[in-house]
Amino acid sequence: MVEGGISKADKTEFTDCWSSVWKTPYIMRLALSAGIGGFLFGFDTGVISGALLYIKEDFKEVEKKTWLQELIVSMAVAGAIFGAATGGWLNDRFGRKISILIADVLFFVGSIVMAIAPAPWVIIIGRIFVGLGVGMASMTSPLYISEASPHKIRGALVSTNGLLITGGQFLAYLTNLAFTNVKGTWRWMLGIAALPAVIQLLLMLTLPESPRWLYRKGKVVESREILAKIYSAEEVEDEMLAMKKSIEEEKAIEGSIGSSTFTQIKKAFGSTTCRRALYAGICVQVAQQFVGINTVMYYSPTIMQFAGYASNRVAMSLSLITSGLNAVGSIVSMAFVDKYGRRRLMVISMIGIISCLVALSIVFYQAAAHAPAISGIESAHFGNNTCKAYANAPNPSSWNCMKCLDKKTDCGFCSNTNPYAPGACIPKTDALEKACHEEKRVWYTEGCPSKFGFLAVIFLGLYIIVYSPGMGTIPWVINSEIYPLKFRGVGGGIAAVSNWTSNLIVSLTFLTLIEHLGSSGTFLLFAGFSFLGLVAIFFIVPETKGMQFEEIEKVLQKGYSPLKNTDIKETSDHKK
Repeated sequence: MVEGGISKADKTEFTDCWSSVWKTPYIMRLALSAGIGGFLFGFDTGVISGALLYIKEDFKEVEKKTWLQELIVSMAVAGAIFGAATGGWLNDRFGRKISILIADVLFFVGSIVMAIAPAPWVIIIGRIFVGLGVGMASMTSPLYISEASPHKIRGALVSTNGLLITGGQFLAYLTNLAFTNVKGTWRWMLGIAALPAVIQLLLMLTLPESPRWLYRKGKVVESREILAKIYSAEEVEDEMLAMKKSIEEEKAIEGSIGSSTFTQIKKAFGSTTCRRALYAGICVQVAQQFVGINTVMYYSPTIMQFAGYASNRVAMSLSLITSGLNAVGSIVSMAFVDKYGRRRLMVISMIGIISCLVALSIVFYQAAAHAPAISGIESAHFGNNTCKAYANAPNPSSWNCMKCLDKKTDCGFCSNTNPYAPGACIPKTDALEKACHEEKRVWYTEGCPSKFGFLAVIFLGLYIIVYSPGMGTIPWVINSEIYPLKFRGVGGGIAAVSNWTSNLIVSLTFLTLIEHLGSSGTFLLFAGFSFLGLVAIFFIVPETKGMQFEEIEKVLQKGYSPLKNTDIKETSDHKK
């Protein structure tokens, strides 16, 4: 997925991690307790996709107004942008532990508000609260884990946060499926997220603050006591000395670039090396979102309905495929990122993404072109209830299911007993939907019966397979490596905000694009964005596999060109 970061960790590190955790369970307790923040992040991403189907059923204004659906989905992203922006300040001022606790409270309040919402605008308020918590957790959880973990297994433990994000997405789809036949459906789906927030809050109350933050605040004795629980007695002093040196270097860097965010940003763009790094870092973050990944994660069941699977339950069941493949892809990325390199994986991933998006565009075009026709006889079968737009059309014989479902008609399609034969176009009312179901027919309001629907599921699955190991995780790895030391914090922050902002733009416009361009045109548009992203990555983003930070900085100082530097390692070795 989509948002958050996964630090790289090799096979040896995972082996060491298992050994260390077995000997010192306290380490895993720290990592998993903080990692629930990543789980909440992933859960929120997935749960809204299924809940939206039932929110539309309960609130007809949401069903009729595309922009209202987009607001309900995307306001969590808007909240996350602000949460991530303020999270850094909270982390430094009050500590990592307090920040996680605040995020839990926000998530709990937001979940309860959504669960009891009497109107759509209250759901939106709840989504903003949840988004604030998500934004803070996306920054703070990995930071807490990295600072409270033994350095030898830090990458592996931080990676658990990434796995919990994708695991949370998968569990969200399972949760949606579990509550499809329960009274209250979407209220349970959204409200159940309050439970893991409470669990994390209780667990974090029993855990210490980050030893690094305590040391930085002058609480040396407390910091030492926590390290004593993590490291063996002979390693504690070495860690204390290493932490002292690191913090002194950090403070020196802060002195050289200033303490205000505006000053740091100005100096970052004023440095040629950092500016080139920012171009690369922002490029991969924006490209990650504009390939359309969050249209799949936020609207997956809706896309399944566009493909012809009208049943909410079936649509959500098929959506499990995408979330499951995303979780598997995160693991695959950890195995290959240090073997095949960042740049190569991204390029291969982008080529695969473009191919899948073009294929999806063709599938949806064919599905629309072969949609069942509208039968005047079938429509009249439901009494004097034929869709007015169809009845008054100058050429009703040209109408098919897709024309019937146009937002302007406010009508639904009741399939024939043979779903691919001409069916009825009738007003979108609860009574007529019930009448359609009573005759063992299928009621469509989003997509039409299609023989091509299974191909949409296949290509969506392939899309996730090629996205997750490459563009899903590598942009975060790139941004953890590419910035000069003194600009690492501000550079990563700028890139993260660009990611969240791109996420907001995509999630806020997807349904509107579908409405105006159709499913086929929308996926083709994302294929075009992906092609531009591939070109930008090819010309701007260097390979960073196996390189020291200093070597990367030298290449950026010189200026990267794929026509001259096919690999940073080769360039570095040539210089040596």
